[in-house]
Amino acid sequence: MRRALSSFILSLAFVAQLSAHEVRPAYLQLRQTGADTYDVFWKVPAVGDTMRLSLYVELPTSCSNLVPPPRGSFSGGAYTELWSVTCPGGLSGSTIRISGLTATLTDVLVRLERVDGSTQVTRLTSAVPSFVVEAAPRRFQVARTYIVLGIEHILTGVDHLLFVSGLLLLVSGVRRLLLTVSAFTLSHTVTLTLATLGFVHVPPAPVEAVIALSILFVAYEVLRKRENPEGLAQRKPWLVAFSFGLLHGLGFAGGLSAAGLPAGHIPLALGFFSAGVEVGHFSFVATMLLLIATIRHWIAKLPGWSWRVPPYAIGTVAAYWLVARLAAF
Repeated sequence: MRRALSSFILSLAFVAQLSAHEVRPAYLQLRQTGADTYDVFWKVPAVGDTMRLSLYVELPTSCSNLVPPPRGSFSGGAYTELWSVTCPGGLSGSTIRISGLTATLTDVLVRLERVDGSTQVTRLTSAVPSFVVEAAPRRFQVARTYIVLGIEHILTGVDHLLFVSGLLLLVSGVRRLLLTVSAFTLSHTVTLTLATLGFVHVPPAPVEAVIALSILFVAYEVLRKRENPEGLAQRKPWLVAFSFGLLHGLGFAGGLSAAGLPAGHIPLALGFFSAGVEVGHFSFVATMLLLIATIRHWIAKLPGWSWRVPPYAIGTVAAYWLVARLAAF
């Protein structure tokens, strides 16, 4: 049993070597500078320091480079290019494709900024590797794009999910659990909104480190649950969830900053991104509660010490993230 437990923890440590948000989308920005001219910014996830994913932007054949595209550069785990093109008649009604996308699991976030200040934002996948440039963004498209981005961000944010998992282990009783989860939801929605709109500016590195610390704290409180039932986390778990939720909201804002907010639809995009985060969040909670209810009779047959395995596993991953993120300062 000790060998199995050791293997389990080692496997979690291996997973922890991955980024807390495994999905690294590519990013394409087209900024219209004139009736027929555009600046193109293309960012692709890198593989190591000298290799990149084989994804390429295919503009309409009528477009041509104003100057030869510069050589790309590797920085921060990504490969970037920036160049300018001219497209007679503009891009409205044209199709833009990402070559090589069908052979990967990577998504591409696309942002097109027009000279009138309006913005079109969409998401391309292996199943949908192209899109049509519209004359003006539709409200339905903005809503659909941002709610999907919100759902994906929370469901691929392992650090956020581990924190919520810790809350599920810490809090007893449906009423207290709902109060705690609601407090976490309220607080991270507040800071997500403030950070996205530019009212709060906090460097991402300290935020990510404190998020790891919050997971470690909750895991520690789960272990102390039986020994110290009168601790703050036991008496007022909603307060702990609310306090750390403020920091998690800043982390959510980082995911939204990659796509930006479309001019003219900022409240709509922000609202649906937040809604997507909550849909993913409560879907995870509901799934975990259903899983716990399903295996409850098997859990009762496990050895008495087995309840310590989940908080130790969560704490191990969080401790690794904390050290790694502090070392990255």
